[in-house]
Amino acid sequence: MVLKTFGWSFAVTALGLVAAFFYGGWVAFGVVAILSVLEISLSFDNAVVNAGILKKMNAFWQKIFLTVGVLIAVFGMRLVFPVVIVAVSASMGPLEAVDLALTDKNRYQELVTDAHPAIAAFGGMFLLMIFLDFIFEDRDIKWLHWIERPLAKLGKVDMLSACIALVVLLISSFTVATQAHQHGGGHADKTETVLIAGIAGLITYMVVGGLSGYFENRLEEEEEREHEAEEEAARTGKKRSAVALAGKAAFFLFLYLEVLDASFSFDGVIGAFAITNDIILMALGLGIGAMYVRSLTVYLVRQGTLDDYVYLEHGAHYAIGALAVILMITIQYQIHEIITGLIGVLLIAWSFWSSVRRNRALAAAEEAAGSDEKTAVSSQA
Repeated sequence: MVLKTFGWSFAVTALGLVAAFFYGGWVAFGVVAILSVLEISLSFDNAVVNAGILKKMNAFWQKIFLTVGVLIAVFGMRLVFPVVIVAVSASMGPLEAVDLALTDKNRYQELVTDAHPAIAAFGGMFLLMIFLDFIFEDRDIKWLHWIERPLAKLGKVDMLSACIALVVLLISSFTVATQAHQHGGGHADKTETVLIAGIAGLITYMVVGGLSGYFENRLEEEEEREHEAEEEAARTGKKRSAVALAGKAAFFLFLYLEVLDASFSFDGVIGAFAITNDIILMALGLGIGAMYVRSLTVYLVRQGTLDDYVYLEHGAHYAIGALAVILMITIQYQIHEIITGLIGVLLIAWSFWSSVRRNRALAAAEEAAGSDEKTAVSSQA
C-alpha cells in the first residue's frame, strides 16, 4: 500500500537528487534535499485539507490529482509562477524573466521579493476565508469547544467571514500606508497593490469555492445518474468515457484543490529564496516536496485516516488560519520560514494526539459498557 501510493514520489526524489548532483555537485544535492523537507513541512496541513476534499471524488479524479495535478503544482507553481511574478512586476517578457533567473540570480530574487506584498495579500486572503468559513460552521464534532461553540453561533450572521477578511485586509493596507508615510512615501504604491491583490484573492475564493460548493451539493445526484448510466452501458455493451463518469462535480472540486494548493505553495516558494535563488534547484526541491504532499493526501484518503482521527481536519484548518495571518503580517514584517512550518506541524500534531486520546476514551467506555452488560447477564443467570 505504501509503495503503491508513494512509488512515484520515491522515483521523483531519486531523479531529482541525481539531476541536482549533475547540475551542481554535492552542494546542489544538499540544497534540493533541504528544499524538499521544507516544502513537506510547510505543506503537511495542505495534505490533510486536500484529503478531506479528495475523499469525495472518485478514483479517476484521484488519479488526475496525482498526475495532471502534480504537473500543475510542480511546473505551474514551483517553476512558472516565480517567473510570472518577475515578468509582471518588472514589466518584461517571460523569456526575459527566464534569462534573468538563469543569468542574474540576485536581481531575480530582488524582483520576487518586491512582489511579495501582492503574493502575500492574495494568498493570505484566500486562506483566511477557508479558515473563517470552517470555524464559523456549526459542526457535530468540535475540537476546541471553548472557542468553536461561540464562533459557530456567530457564524449564523450572513457574510461574516467576508467582512472579517476585508477588515484584516484594510488593517494590513493601512499598516503599509503608515509605514510608507513614515519613510517618506517611497513605498506608497504598495498600499494599492496590497488592496487589489487581497480583493482578487477574496474574489477567487468566492468564485472557485462557490462553484465547487454548488457542484458538491449535486454530487450525490450526479453519482446516482452515473450509476444508472453505467448499468445501462453494461446492458447495451457500450463503454462510457472516464471523464463522463467523473462528472462536473469532481471537475470543480479538482479546480478548487488546485487553487487551494497554489495558495498553500506561496510560503514554500517565498521561503525557498531564503535557501537559494537558483530557479533550477528551487523547482527540483519544491517539486519533490509537492509530490510527497500529493501522495500523502491520497494515502490519508485510502487509509481513512481522517475518519479515524477526527480532529486532524480541525488542526489543519487552524494551521491554515495561522498561515493566513502570517502571510498578512509578512506584507510588512519578516517572519522566518521555520516559524511558519513549526506552527502548522505543532497544530496538526496536537490535533492528532487529541484524536488518539478521544479514540482511547471511546474504546475504554465501550469496554466498560460491555463489561457491565456481561456482569448483569451473569447476575441474572
